[in-house]
Amino acid sequence: MSPAILLSFLIGYFLILIVIAFATSKKSSDNSTFFIANRNSKWYLVAFGMIGTALSGVTFISVPGEVGAPSGNQFQYFQFVLGNAIGFIIIATVLLPLYYRMKLTSIYSYIEQRLGYYSYKTAASIFLISRTIGSAFRLYLVVIVLQRFIFDSYGVPFWATVLISLGLIWSYTFKGGLKTIIITDTLQTFFLVLSVFLTLYFICNSLDLDIPKAFETVKNSGYSKIFFYEDFLTSNFHFSKQLLGGIFVTIAMTGLDQDLMQKNLSMKTIKEAQKNMFTFTGVFVVLNIFFLSVGALLYIYATKNGIAIPLDHITGKPRTDFLFPEIALNHLSVIPAIVFMLGLTAATFATTDSALTALTTSFCVDFLHMDKREDSNSKEAVKKRHTVHIGFSIVLFLVIIIFNAVNDESVVKGIFKVASYTYGPLLGLYSFGLFVKRGLHDKLVPLVCILSPAVCYLLNAYSAELLGGYVFSVELILVNGLITFIGLLLISKKTDLQTKF
Repeated sequence: MSPAILLSFLIGYFLILIVIAFATSKKSSDNSTFFIANRNSKWYLVAFGMIGTALSGVTFISVPGEVGAPSGNQFQYFQFVLGNAIGFIIIATVLLPLYYRMKLTSIYSYIEQRLGYYSYKTAASIFLISRTIGSAFRLYLVVIVLQRFIFDSYGVPFWATVLISLGLIWSYTFKGGLKTIIITDTLQTFFLVLSVFLTLYFICNSLDLDIPKAFETVKNSGYSKIFFYEDFLTSNFHFSKQLLGGIFVTIAMTGLDQDLMQKNLSMKTIKEAQKNMFTFTGVFVVLNIFFLSVGALLYIYATKNGIAIPLDHITGKPRTDFLFPEIALNHLSVIPAIVFMLGLTAATFATTDSALTALTTSFCVDFLHMDKREDSNSKEAVKKRHTVHIGFSIVLFLVIIIFNAVNDESVVKGIFKVASYTYGPLLGLYSFGLFVKRGLHDKLVPLVCILSPAVCYLLNAYSAELLGGYVFSVELILVNGLITFIGLLLISKKTDLQTKF
């Protein structure tokens, strides 16, 4: 596949997004529009657009790649997806009603009203750190593909490719913010879904299979095992670990995350927000089945054609993240290659543009308190928001450069590993706020939220020795939240001020 064709496609794609951005922000580009889209979003647009935000390039590349990984993953990821679905239902029925009742712009304002100033700042800081790292990981994935298959041919260094990618995202988000994101994410999700089904068609066609035969082939292959019940102590794939991890990772990374909740809060009523979440959940589960099926077919295709898993240019180890782009861009025809790039670009940038908007919103609301100012839509306030927007773009750039220097494993593993440590304290804070009718020694909360991940890290590192051979998987986030919860109980105090929450 010619790098020039791929580059032309990329330029055309972003020109469309930039045109949409200026069209949606033409009438209004103030802070209310940027933060919550004036609370006038349509639930069906948000539901559809959230699919692209939630799935990201990680799902698009890493999940199919993991199906045939040497560790024997197969379809075990679907156990995690089932946990995700339960988590989304909990968010819709427990957290969304709370957020709407309190009319929040930043979901961390709940912590301020319930637990206090330092707890609030701690929760907001955890989000900023967690989402920055997670978004950098996701963008890193698409950047290494762009670098490998486009920009290396022109001698462009990796850091410049990162800078170009972030510059493109900034160009269509800096004015309209969430109002623009809801429209662009809807378009990008359409491209993502279209790409999944077209990719399935092209791979099946290359294997001389129709769709029913393809699913039968996947079912009878060595890649389709979903449920793992063996070796509860030592296996990362055990059903209970993956299900629990899926539930609590979803609650933390979606329900306690300003990024995805910001879109839910942009609707007029709680009923619309819940309708959005339930619709999104169903589509999310079905699409992941297709992603896993794509992964199985990719390995079947690779085996038939003698294609090895590509090697990482830094570590020299097999890199399953590269198998999908390797086959799509080097072994199929021009149209499947363009379809692949369409899906990858849509998936990854739908996630990163949304995250950049949410990071800007959280900092402006939680630390600069723009929502409480009478002149929140003044030229000075908008200019300050633009500065914050640029600042987070620079931070994402630096994190990606650092991650590129040290990463040696599949990005999907890296994201959920980091989430277990960074989002765990949010689980503990919200659980305490919702279920314990006591106050806190507020100034001690940051210490608890720092110690909890540290204890969790040590527990994970020595779990085999301390817990009779037990090995943690994604359920580690639950342990982290539990440690935080216990720490908060230890610094709690009797009070009558918070009982109304």
